[in-house]
Amino acid sequence: MSRARMRRPASRQGGYTLIEVIVAFALLALALGLLLGTLSGATRQVRWSADAGRAALHAQSLIDQMGVGRPIRAGRDDGEFEDGRYRWTMEITPWEDPDIPPDAPLPVNNNGNRLYEIALAVQWGEGGTGENLHLRTLRLVQAGLEDPL
Repeated sequence: MSRARMRRPASRQGGYTLIEVIVAFALLALALGLLLGTLSGATRQVRWSADAGRAALHAQSLIDQMGVGRPIRAGRDDGEFEDGRYRWTMEITPWEDPDIPPDAPLPVNNNGNRLYEIALAVQWGEGGTGENLHLRTLRLVQAGLEDPL
């Protein structure tokens, strides 16, 4: 009896099979792939946000200079910032009130001041697939300070 007690039937050893290990690695790879994809998308969004913020600052700077550092005159101008990374185009036109029909007499302006519309477009990004920012504003030019059209 003692010998029978000592002999136990061969039991299966504990551990993982090869299939279980392969499935675990596949799930781990899938999870890491999704995580890296999410982080990559977030990085792209942060970069786009930084570029858009810089474009807005450059645009604000250009518009703020109009009438102070640069005279307001009707026409078109363009240029670039940061060695061509940001390109801008500005168009200045005398503003006409869209609510006044074209055949109606123009209101009398006794003081001679004139409103100008400033349309600014800033582009950035590589190639033709870049991003755009468009701004429009009005500026009042006092009589005698505007350039003749």
